[in-house]
Amino acid sequence: MTFTLRTLTLATAFAGLAGAALADNPMVGGAPMFANKNIIENAVNSKDHTTLVAAVKAAGLVQTLEGKGPFTVFAPTNEAFAKLPAGTVESLLKPENHDKLVKILTCHVLAAKETAAAIESEAMKDGGMVTLDTVGGCKFNAMAKDGKLMIMDGMGDTATVTIADVMQSNGVIHVIDTVLLPAM
Repeated sequence: MTFTLRTLTLATAFAGLAGAALADNPMVGGAPMFANKNIIENAVNSKDHTTLVAAVKAAGLVQTLEGKGPFTVFAPTNEAFAKLPAGTVESLLKPENHDKLVKILTCHVLAAKETAAAIESEAMKDGGMVTLDTVGGCKFNAMAKDGKLMIMDGMGDTATVTIADVMQSNGVIHVIDTVLLPAM
């Protein structure tokens, strides 16, 4: 009886820890996002981010995004990639377009852990818009509009953060509805 009670107590404790790791994080792509896992460990479980994960693998950025960070990743969904002109994703995944793919993907990453509220607060201090300097060297503008965080890319297109503040052990993910592109 003691063994069973002890086993039950341990199981309850572990379940509580797992629940605590997920408590403040939303589900993304039908999968739980655990704050104690890194960006890659969580992203690979999202059915809405299979294109992004394939692109990160093709670009050789898996180890980087598994690293210590901190990182802020603006993570486009499969639907966001589907909005690109036909054949774009397939073309970017070709070895001869490796550098272009790396540039686009690293323009979705900040070298800091920035919550949506922090970005919005900075934007409000700067007259409603703040410039985000990405790891890829892109300068994108962030603003709050109608209660949503929006990012304007180098082409003048705007992505909306659809799921904000998905906490990771090495940063934060903000799910977006449009692929951010550098100025060309």
